[in-house]
Amino acid sequence: MLIGLIADTHGLMRVEVLAALHGVELILHAGDVGRQSVLQELRGIAPVQAVIGNTDDPILGLPQRVNLTLGGLKIHVSHGHELGSPRPDNLVHRYSADVIVYGHTHKPLIERRGTSLIVNPGAAGPRRFDLQPSVGLLHIENGHAAAEILML
Repeated sequence: MLIGLIADTHGLMRVEVLAALHGVELILHAGDVGRQSVLQELRGIAPVQAVIGNTDDPILGLPQRVNLTLGGLKIHVSHGHELGSPRPDNLVHRYSADVIVYGHTHKPLIERRGTSLIVNPGAAGPRRFDLQPSVGLLHIENGHAAAEILML
């Protein structure tokens, strides 16, 4: 199973995102979506599950978190701002999941803590903090998860 990971679009849908996520079976958006049109464009690729970020208008109607099971693995998605400064250690302490996906920091990250894979796909929206925009891919096969970051 191939899952697209995206966060911090802040209302901008880059053409490179559409190309990078082409062929995924599901897209998980870890918040700061910005506009409903971002989700509509992503839905043109695959079904989308998205959570609210700290800059999102509640009118978007997005949940604080999404918990789902895919390929036998428990996956948690939240923006991360609920922890103040999200880091792998405080994320695994707060959420019990095989895969934890978050955003907020705009910094791409893939780390393991015990049996949990923690992934921040980075920010796909407007360039901020001198960081290159990015998205992620989550591969789930035979009950195992691996991730990669795609720089845009």
